[in-house]
Amino acid sequence: MTEKNIFEKGDIRLTYLKLALPVVLGMVSSIVYNIADTYFISRTQNTALVAGVSLCAPVFTVIMAFGNIFGQGGMSLISRLFGKGDMANVKRVSAFCFYTALITGAVLAALLLVLRGPALGMLGADEETFAYASQYFTVLAAGAPLILVSFIHTNLLRSEGFASLSMAATMAGLLLNVILDPVMITGMGMGAFGAALASVLGYVLQDVMLLVFVLRKSKMLSVDPSLIRISPSYAAQIFSVGISAALANWMSSLCLIVTNNFLLAYGNDKIAAMGIAQKVLMIVLLLIVGFSFGGAPIYGYYYGGRRMKELKRLIRFVLCFLVGMSLVLSCALFLAAEKCVGVFLEDPSVMEAGVFILRCQISTMCLAAVVQVIIVIYQASGRAAEALIVSLMRQGIVFLAVIFIAGRLAGYHGVICAQPVSDILTFVLAGSLFLKRYYLKLEAADRDSA
Repeated sequence: MTEKNIFEKGDIRLTYLKLALPVVLGMVSSIVYNIADTYFISRTQNTALVAGVSLCAPVFTVIMAFGNIFGQGGMSLISRLFGKGDMANVKRVSAFCFYTALITGAVLAALLLVLRGPALGMLGADEETFAYASQYFTVLAAGAPLILVSFIHTNLLRSEGFASLSMAATMAGLLLNVILDPVMITGMGMGAFGAALASVLGYVLQDVMLLVFVLRKSKMLSVDPSLIRISPSYAAQIFSVGISAALANWMSSLCLIVTNNFLLAYGNDKIAAMGIAQKVLMIVLLLIVGFSFGGAPIYGYYYGGRRMKELKRLIRFVLCFLVGMSLVLSCALFLAAEKCVGVFLEDPSVMEAGVFILRCQISTMCLAAVVQVIIVIYQASGRAAEALIVSLMRQGIVFLAVIFIAGRLAGYHGVICAQPVSDILTFVLAGSLFLKRYYLKLEAADRDSA
């Protein structure tokens, strides 16, 4: 079945769910891995080890951001090209994204390894956590090309309708991580080094499977190096959309670094608690991201084909669906906060801080869901400027302004409450921008075409 048949056949809502569910299942696998990873690390009952690994979370986010430049930027362009029926350029764009990502990963790895010392200091590592953070950082940095390139075909296969194949590769890599974690972290006594190595090996398996799928199953995508050259206008579209997505990841890393540095004054137990709370929050956040990005290929297909009526119907459905889902999940996690945090560490101070952080940050997750959908719609439509503006609000300019003000005025509690306050402000700003500059224009375009 071709991607055109997938996008054209049946009810729009069912088509969206068929594309989104495999992405969500892949995200669920990621949730399982992240929780398992933190669980096995925390079983050592070494707060410094948990804190050291938590401090390195921004490193993975930075690598992922570079992958999203070519993964999300390429998927956005390919979806719109497919909507127009331009198959020749689809092949060229996919080859360009794959090889450019490999080169970028190699350069990034070299830079991270050279700058390891200063980077660890910036991340907030102190005498107690430096050794653990250094081990985890080194392995992730060395594996940057393998991690980064996994985001290319994971996204591009979805633009062809092969979301299930993309999910299968993701799940296989994550399953290998979960299997290797207890073996390497505790069984072989490798600690933080073992946790990072298990992650990289999981990405190696994922990369191999994705490459096999592209070579054997795909009719649109290519890894032919002779097709790597694309027009400057297409490269600009990839980078404009991709960099807007990457900047959001980079800003997320910066915000986490700032948060951890604020928390450092209150003890490593608070940093460990934040790391655990963030892992639990992924249960809701990754489901939101999965359902949001699951619709990206069809957003781009309809937008490229000027199918405004279908696009409007899809937007309304996705917003209602995600807000309802996030409300239900947020309430469940709020009530089960003590049990969720208690799974990881038994330290009373970490437990108390983790429960407070989790309940505080989960309270506005439904607003974050709306913002995430808006970002994905902008990216899929090739509207990089709007995507960038909204992306830099929640995990960026708005958050940084709030945390500096709240941290000064309310200390520890102000730092923890910065995210929900930022969510409220971002929802108001992003929602107003989207309604005025996008949705109402869809309405007008739909009336003109009627």
